[in-house]
Amino acid sequence: MLRRLTQISAKQLVRTQSTSTAGAKEKWDLYAGVLVERLPVVSKTLSPLERQFQDMLSRVEYENSLKSDHELKHERDLVQMEMIKQGKVQVDLDESVAKQTAQDLKDAYIEELKKFEVAPRTTPDDAANKTTSTDRCLEDTLYLLVQQKLGQQQHLLLPQGQRQEGESMRQTAERVLREQCGNDLQVLFYGNAPVGFHKYKYPSNQRAESVGAKVFFFRASLRAGNVQGAKDTAAVQYEWLPKEALSQKLKNAAYADSIKKFLI
Repeated sequence: MLRRLTQISAKQLVRTQSTSTAGAKEKWDLYAGVLVERLPVVSKTLSPLERQFQDMLSRVEYENSLKSDHELKHERDLVQMEMIKQGKVQVDLDESVAKQTAQDLKDAYIEELKKFEVAPRTTPDDAANKTTSTDRCLEDTLYLLVQQKLGQQQHLLLPQGQRQEGESMRQTAERVLREQCGNDLQVLFYGNAPVGFHKYKYPSNQRAESVGAKVFFFRASLRAGNVQGAKDTAAVQYEWLPKEALSQKLKNAAYADSIKKFLI
């Protein structure tokens, strides 16, 4: 029995060494990518069912609520006015004129409310479909795609670049974003650990030292600014797109699937 286990262990060791030797022959380039998201600016428009549920909760809350200080003051004002009419209370006319009742406050609030205008939920950039603007699709999360050259073709991708010697992957992500999008774009990285991964092999005629690339994606949220090319602003092609529009721009299906796994 012991001899048989030894033979099995030896076979497994040989198989593991063979696999490791074969894997050691393949060298991969390490890349860092950044998922930059502009978070929603306004709340989502309620659906008819959500609106009905909200109205029901408001009615329940109103029925179970206690009277506010304003309502209690209004009731006291009404009682006092009735007593004045019946002559049960003597009131100084000057004091009566100077006193502000709850009804007076309510009338002032109503007049102020009439002057209030609700801001629109759409912007001129929505009407113009200006995809380079972050002032659009205010209810949705927008994701940044930047045009980059892969091989001989240009593609819209998440900002990404190759790791340099001595860098951590987080440092690579920060440098790549700065080089491709400029210093005007201010973001907040969520952490040091990547949130997604994608790998692809280079065409056989382009494999010099490496067989392909492994891309580790980091998540960051937009704080201020917009894309501004570090060297040539006119050459920077980029778009801010909602989730449903990404699949139309990401031509590579495998790459798009990798991105969808960590989209919220």
